[in-house]
Amino acid sequence: MMAHASGATPVGGPILTKSYKWLLAFLGLWGVILVYRFAAGIGAVSALTDGYPWGIWIAFDVVTGTALGCGGYAIAILAYILNKGKYHPVVRPAILTSALGYSMAALAIVIDVGRPWGVWRIPLGGFPDVGKYNWNSALLEVALCVMAYMVVLWIELSPAFMEKWSESSSGFLRSFSNWGLAFMDKALIFIIALGLLLPTMHQSSLGTLMLLGGHKLHGLWYTPWIPLLFLISCIGMGYGVVVWESAISSAVFKRQRETSMLQSLAGVMILVNVLYLALRFGDIIFSGKTGMMFTSGFYSVVFWIEIALFVAPIVMFTRSRTFSTLLTGSMLLILAGAMYRFDAYLTAFNPGPNWNYFPNLPELLITLGVIALEIALYIFIVKKYPILGGASAVEAAK
Repeated sequence: MMAHASGATPVGGPILTKSYKWLLAFLGLWGVILVYRFAAGIGAVSALTDGYPWGIWIAFDVVTGTALGCGGYAIAILAYILNKGKYHPVVRPAILTSALGYSMAALAIVIDVGRPWGVWRIPLGGFPDVGKYNWNSALLEVALCVMAYMVVLWIELSPAFMEKWSESSSGFLRSFSNWGLAFMDKALIFIIALGLLLPTMHQSSLGTLMLLGGHKLHGLWYTPWIPLLFLISCIGMGYGVVVWESAISSAVFKRQRETSMLQSLAGVMILVNVLYLALRFGDIIFSGKTGMMFTSGFYSVVFWIEIALFVAPIVMFTRSRTFSTLLTGSMLLILAGAMYRFDAYLTAFNPGPNWNYFPNLPELLITLGVIALEIALYIFIVKKYPILGGASAVEAAK
């Protein structure tokens, strides 16, 4: 959430590398499956049922995917609300990850809904019945906020494109970019406000949706505090993604490591995880569900695995904050938040006897295609536009 990113430069280099061509080949197969999905209907490519109307496309692509896309939101809290300017170099990469994550979630929603041709009516007030929304619907709030936040994220990222276009040989692009950069400087405060409000609303509402499950959701996950737990865990996941993305991109694109900054973020992740665990255990204990943690069979095992994943980064970052520890700990934190969401939406959700669900091959391939598209777009954008900060390792050695 920034109008300029000092020191950000395009990575450069060829786009069509051997690995990128393989990625495009898989996306070609993915496109064929998508054509079949929309031609034959959702039932032809999924294992969804009336008992499990939401599967991996929602649990992973949307619920987990948007949480993974909260890096920009999490870093904005530090950089703008708490005024920790030292985190500015990781803001733009975090925004790109968020913009791509939310865009892929929006695409997944279009793939998942039974009547995708009606999705366009949501942002237009339910046209032609304008204003006849169900204003009591948490799902409506999620849909509107996700759509709006996706637009806000690309607006926040637009200075990266305009900085590149300002060097174009086209007079129109140069003029437009100079005007746009000046406008963004003035409008930044309002964009930041929206960028903080919208994810706060819909990330908590993703938890609210599972309150509708009632007795179908196991007691270790069903709680009036689930909206807050979803919000806190998404912030932790956001920091984890920022650390992981910075570590991976520095290795893949041979950029200077921002180790000291990431070490500082590790301290923030400890605080967020401790807050999450305190709320989670406090709710279970005070609501009289302590016994469930040990007597729920399979669900108890899943619960403790989930908790262990949240605890592990705390222990690791308290003892050491080396580069390898930061990478491993951030991955565990991401996995912890993802598992919590999967458990709440699928594993701990029991619609009743005779209902079961496991994603079939087309479902898995479509999800992998969404991930592949996000990776392909990330590589293209960071190579062409000033996203990543710091000099390359080669330049630093000179």
